[in-house]
Amino acid sequence: MAAESLQPHVAVLPSPGLGHLIPLLEFAKQLVLNHGVHVSFLVITTNEASAAKDNLLRSLPHGLDVVDLPPVDVSAVTSDDMPVVTRLHAIVEESLSKSLKSVLTELCNPNALVIDLFCTQAFEICSQLSIPTYSFVTTSVHFFAFITYLPTLDREVQGEFVDLPEPIKIPGCSPVRPEDLLDQVRNRKIDEYKFFLLHVSRLPLAAGIFLNSWENLEFVPLKAIRDDSFYLQIPTPPIYPIGPLIKQDEPLSASDEECLAWLDKQPPDSVLFAVPGSGGTLTAEQVTEMAWGLEQSKQRFIWVVRMPSDASASATFFNVGSDVNDPKAYLPEGFLQRTRAQGAGMVVPSWAPQVHILRHPSTGGFLSHCGWNSTLESICHGVPMIAWPLYAEQRMNAAMLTAEETGVAVKPEIEPGKKVIGREEIERVVRLVMEGEEGKVMRRRVQELKESASRELGDGGSSSDSLASFIKKCKQ
Repeated sequence: MAAESLQPHVAVLPSPGLGHLIPLLEFAKQLVLNHGVHVSFLVITTNEASAAKDNLLRSLPHGLDVVDLPPVDVSAVTSDDMPVVTRLHAIVEESLSKSLKSVLTELCNPNALVIDLFCTQAFEICSQLSIPTYSFVTTSVHFFAFITYLPTLDREVQGEFVDLPEPIKIPGCSPVRPEDLLDQVRNRKIDEYKFFLLHVSRLPLAAGIFLNSWENLEFVPLKAIRDDSFYLQIPTPPIYPIGPLIKQDEPLSASDEECLAWLDKQPPDSVLFAVPGSGGTLTAEQVTEMAWGLEQSKQRFIWVVRMPSDASASATFFNVGSDVNDPKAYLPEGFLQRTRAQGAGMVVPSWAPQVHILRHPSTGGFLSHCGWNSTLESICHGVPMIAWPLYAEQRMNAAMLTAEETGVAVKPEIEPGKKVIGREEIERVVRLVMEGEEGKVMRRRVQELKESASRELGDGGSSSDSLASFIKKCKQ
């Protein structure tokens, strides 16, 4: 009993959406499996289905308890035309205001609560209960530096950020081009911007900030946050770079097994894995161009397709894995038959086992939306990228990955006057990554980063030590 009473108890609270759930769940697993912490994983539930979320929360280790918060009736607090962050804010606000205090009390006030960026309502509730609250940033350190600077930008800049004539200088970090700004700060007049600003302005309230990155990948922004006078005078809470934390495994369906069996028959580094991310969709015109570009490239591929959406690039953010999807209805006529007959590619509706595919020796390239989780998975498995950002902060991630100092991705360009990336450009970048000299350089660079990530997570590595210092604090 004495040993058990000394075991730290940490509650972890992600906001809805796989991009938030996955890294916080991996963080929770690390605490349980490697540090003997008891974790209560609080899940904001709604009356909307997400098959992918349900799969993730199966077969968890002993000591990691899932606690479902009472379900939110989404239709009562949101409308169909709400942008992602406005919708997130409404769902989280409804859930936490009604249940978080009582749930934490029932859990006998854990030693700490770890939340993500969109659960900052928890700061006030935990303050009443004297529970230290930490923030887990599910994006890059560069992005964290930008959002930490955003309240200052908001005070000092008149008009829209996207109309600024020059890149936005972030203290101690690479500047951000106005065209790469995340969607949530592109229109300062709407509620989505106000809610986003509200959440980021609360970050200094955290007892500490977990960053899913490591020294070798983001040395410059990490140094800036530790040393630059701007961040010191806020003051920015202590930072814990503990990355890369990525999904290690996932359950396999019969169609997943079929996909991996096809991969087993392909030569090393010969297959491009193309997927728009867990919440991403392409327009009908872009899907057509993608199909022709992949076919014309003459490269092997696995392409995860979702029903095109001309309305929103984040159309499946909240219900990923739950859509009805027949590729024959929207892919170019004959495309499926031709690729199947030639054995050149596999088209997979809606969902594929990304972790298994990226770590497979036959996979040689990743056409990715550049969400941070997918970016880390690609680097950790040594796979160079084609950057295809769709929404949120993905354009900023793409700019970082294609920059000379990182050099692990190439980004296709849209011709002036066009709304989509053309098939010839898709063919060009696919060939470049899979068989060109630039692709070989990117492959070497991503291998170096893969090895450095492994070192930092190992015994005596900076990420491992950083997490251990948090555990020590919980035990005090």
